[in-house]
Amino acid sequence: MKKAIIIGVVVLLLIIVAASSVYTVRENEYACVFRFGKIVDSVDTAGLNFKVPFLDTVRYFTKATMFYDIPPSEVFTSDKQNMTVDCYIIWSISDPQLFYQSLGTTAKAEERLDANTYTALKNTMSTLAQADIINMNDGAERNEIYDGIAAQVNEKAAQYGIHVEDVKIKRFDLPDSNLNAVYTRMISERNQMAEKYTADGNYEASIIRNNVQKEVNILVSDAEAEAAKLVAEGEAEYMRRLAEAYNTADKQEFYEFILALDALKTSLNGEDKTIILDKDSDLAQILTGTGN
Repeated sequence: MKKAIIIGVVVLLLIIVAASSVYTVRENEYACVFRFGKIVDSVDTAGLNFKVPFLDTVRYFTKATMFYDIPPSEVFTSDKQNMTVDCYIIWSISDPQLFYQSLGTTAKAEERLDANTYTALKNTMSTLAQADIINMNDGAERNEIYDGIAAQVNEKAAQYGIHVEDVKIKRFDLPDSNLNAVYTRMISERNQMAEKYTADGNYEASIIRNNVQKEVNILVSDAEAEAAKLVAEGEAEYMRRLAEAYNTADKQEFYEFILALDALKTSLNGEDKTIILDKDSDLAQILTGTGN
């Protein structure tokens, strides 16, 4: 009976020793093994691992990307304008052993990231004028500024076993004393842009009108030239046919007589019915009855 009890106790102790000598690591975490308060090993791959029972303890750190919303802070631009910057950081632990030795906790890490980010913002904004930040330019220009801030913070954070993936600016706020001046400047810039667009439009419109007027003048000129040509051709054709119709002396004499009658008829249309004719003219002889 005593032997069975002893065997049971030994088995129980073996189970306890075996249980305390293994630990598991999941995909989304690091494991650091401590012995007498010092890190003796760190594991970043998932699976079952072994440690010295009763002497070693295991502490886990997440591999997940973390989000830290930094409280708004005030910075000054190169033209001494005060601005409030609201941003956040996306970060992760890259070296758990270094992270634990330098910071130890996520709360401490966020405090250090807050200070480093503020320093990077202050240094960067002090080299820029307010107009370089708040303007109508392509947003890609400001992205270069933000990328530079993120690079500075990541460089500082590397000494703590932290990788800063990005620093995002949510917004730039202006003190009330600066709002009116900024709005006035932005309105002035838009008015200048509008005036430029209007001037460019008027210039293009004048070119179009000039081109159209030029084409109209050319068309009218061509049409008048064609009309004059047709009139000249018509008159020439009229004279040719007239010459063919009165190509003998008798025909010409008859034609001249007809013209004289037309002239007489025209002259008698007015109130004055008196006409003066040469007595030897055929028309006078016909009217006086002395002609042959």
